[in-house]
Amino acid sequence: METAKVDVIIEKYNGEASSLLAIMQDVQDEANYLPREAVEYISKKLDVPVARIYSMATFYESFHLEPRGKNICTVCMGTACHVRGAERLVEQLERDLDVSSGGTTKDGLFSIEEVNCVGACALGPLLIVNGEYHGNQTTNSVSKLIKKMKKNEGGE
Repeated sequence: METAKVDVIIEKYNGEASSLLAIMQDVQDEANYLPREAVEYISKKLDVPVARIYSMATFYESFHLEPRGKNICTVCMGTACHVRGAERLVEQLERDLDVSSGGTTKDGLFSIEEVNCVGACALGPLLIVNGEYHGNQTTNSVSKLIKKMKKNEGGE
């Protein structure tokens, strides 16, 4: 991630270390994860120990320290979604994308993630793609969605 982009984010919060969490969130929104170079740069700019940044990044599950795919496919594994077949959705995603849950495809286009309840129980089983909720999913509907997304990305 370019330091100029990180500078813009830091400046948005007036360069205040008290805004560290918000700065980290904005950097992740921009890069889709917290790059090591960005963490080190933030540390220097805000005069905050790198260990403090990593401590926060590992405490909050929403932060990611490894590169993620351009398209994030998140399956809710809360109780309502689980009993309605969320596990089958994960298995279908793994087959369609040829990557295990928690991983990213070789081409860097897709990542599969599982999360605890997102509070949309009436929509279960729920697949969230790049923040967009797709409720009442089946293995068939998931496959169709992935096929469409791959086509839009220039594949298949």
